[in-house]
Amino acid sequence: MRHDTLIERFREIEQLAEKFHLLETRILGVLNFRDFFQVLKEQIGDIFGVPHVWFSLIREEETTAPIFRTGLSSQLRRHLNLIEREEFLRLFGRGDKPLLENENLGPYQVLLPELDKFHFRSLAMVPVSLNGKLVGSLNLADPSAKRFHPGYNPIHLERLAVKVSLFLSNLTAHENLHYLAFHDPLTELHNRRAMEQTLEREFARAQRYHSHLSLAFVDLDLFKSVNDTYGHDCGDALLKYLAAGMVQMSRQSDLVTRLAGDEFILLLPETVLEQAQLLLQRMTDRFVAEPLSWQDEQVPIQISFGLSSVLEDHPSSAEDLLKLADERLYRKKRARQGNG
Repeated sequence: MRHDTLIERFREIEQLAEKFHLLETRILGVLNFRDFFQVLKEQIGDIFGVPHVWFSLIREEETTAPIFRTGLSSQLRRHLNLIEREEFLRLFGRGDKPLLENENLGPYQVLLPELDKFHFRSLAMVPVSLNGKLVGSLNLADPSAKRFHPGYNPIHLERLAVKVSLFLSNLTAHENLHYLAFHDPLTELHNRRAMEQTLEREFARAQRYHSHLSLAFVDLDLFKSVNDTYGHDCGDALLKYLAAGMVQMSRQSDLVTRLAGDEFILLLPETVLEQAQLLLQRMTDRFVAEPLSWQDEQVPIQISFGLSSVLEDHPSSAEDLLKLADERLYRKKRARQGNG
């Protein structure tokens, strides 16, 4: 190889290394998925001169659950395409190398983001992995058929795949830690820490603007007997069933929390005490009518609840609002036991 050709090749490698360093520098400070996908799209487009950049992620992939927990906003759907595993593998295959195509592009139209349709004549699908498992691809498309083609040297795309997978793995680990800090791992409800922070904020807002805020303290009756009779796996299933049902019957603005064991808190902004009473009674009736199915048996569900309200009870603090609902729950359970 001629001396000037070697120098030119060295310069190309040096420039490519500089581009990757620039990409790493700009992406390392990103700590949430929305910014990650947006910044990566913008930076790859800017640094590598690719006009269309987006992700395809395999739908319902367990390893990508943290991404879907954040909710797919309209902005995020401009950078993401969700695809079934079978359809993805039909297009990409089961290899671990970038796929390059500039002919017969029709089947690849299903990869386009829902909110960002465009025309392209060549495509590169760069595999993305999390914990060693293929979860989707980073897609780069160009209106020129010459940009990506089967004879294209994929070495920098392979390097890009490693970098993106590493970035995504680190971000997923960060998001998982953040999620576990504020969520109960069994039911995936918010935990006590998240509830206390939200309660303080909502209590202050209700007092400042003289708005309604109700709180429900919920207890699962006879939970110990369920564990003793059916086993702890059934007990866990019952808690998850109860949590899912309460979330389903609540509004998006409500906060459903697992406090500890079989105790739950529902924080209900802009809800008067009478409305809260009706909601909790509907929940009670539903769980009585729809017991948990467990190994061909019907496990009965009975809940008790106590309610409190900022404007109707005039508690002096968020802690007092919580204590008042707890006391009313306790009195209701004692009265029921006395009658029994």
